[in-house]
Amino acid sequence: MAIIMETRDFGKTPDNKGIQLYTMKNSRGMEAAVINLGAILVSLKVPDAAGKKTDVVLGLERGEDYLHNGSVFGAVVGPHANRIGGAAYELDGVTYQLAPNDNGNNLHSDFAEGYQARIWNAEVLADGVRFSLEDTDGHLGFPGNRTVQITYTLDEENGLQLHYHATSDRRTIFNLTNHSYFNLEGHDAGSIEGHSLWLKAAQYTPVVAGAIPTGEIASVQGTPMDFTTEKVVGKEIHADFTQLQLTGGYDHNYVIDGADGSLQHIATVKAPKSGRVMEVYTTLPGVQFYAGNFIGRQVGKDGTVYDKRHGLCLETQFYPDSIHHDNFPSCVFGPDDAYDSVTVYRFL
Repeated sequence: MAIIMETRDFGKTPDNKGIQLYTMKNSRGMEAAVINLGAILVSLKVPDAAGKKTDVVLGLERGEDYLHNGSVFGAVVGPHANRIGGAAYELDGVTYQLAPNDNGNNLHSDFAEGYQARIWNAEVLADGVRFSLEDTDGHLGFPGNRTVQITYTLDEENGLQLHYHATSDRRTIFNLTNHSYFNLEGHDAGSIEGHSLWLKAAQYTPVVAGAIPTGEIASVQGTPMDFTTEKVVGKEIHADFTQLQLTGGYDHNYVIDGADGSLQHIATVKAPKSGRVMEVYTTLPGVQFYAGNFIGRQVGKDGTVYDKRHGLCLETQFYPDSIHHDNFPSCVFGPDDAYDSVTVYRFL
């Protein structure tokens, strides 16, 4: 059966631009809804083992609410997701200054004008939506006139694919990700500490205060950071371990074993009550596992009150602050080297 596509109004921006909601539905009862503001995934409804359909991503009630999306629920973040130390970097002999919006560092490029806050152009496809935008040379501290696309597609195997493609007429840095918070028991189910997680990652990148990587690539073996064997998220999240204390729990980049640019199964999340299982696939070299340690108490969809650790993120990406570490995979792209990546969230 074909994917069913629906479009409706979802609000307006202060300058009267329309916020549109695009919903994809497959024959197995899975639905994904995205908007042209921030290319945000606002809803992901997935049946459980008994066929009960529940929304498993945290989000907000109206399009206008996403204009003040401090937790970056569901958004496509760019040009550079995650952190850049000192809110500056050098590329080809030029120093570029960024917004010092996170304890003197840069986080997620810019909360007011980053891709997560922009209205994207939208093209409805047979099985999804392609969002695109253009960004000008030097905007927010990133060189190059850039064109960026993110294509969401839904399939009949309960997979939501995110295909990113970006080009630039000058060498620049791209680190694009989706910042969805998952709770496989339901977005309104409270803590995710009972979820279990497996990561295809025997190493991670330790951080200093401010969550900036030291440059070391460290083994997870024998530490609370180890998810190479499936483990309950809350089992060691409160451990007396410096890395967890620095970030209030898990908020670290994991180094994907054998990353070579091919699409690989890199994570599995399981919810004990509903029985839902989510597999994550990506072509990228890293994944930021964030346990929602700093979700501020707030009202979300359906009047639900969200709070600390009510959702977890698996943000596929290049390593944070990679522009400052030659031993990290490079996130520099240019006229002869387009950025292209694929991530899939698949529900069993």
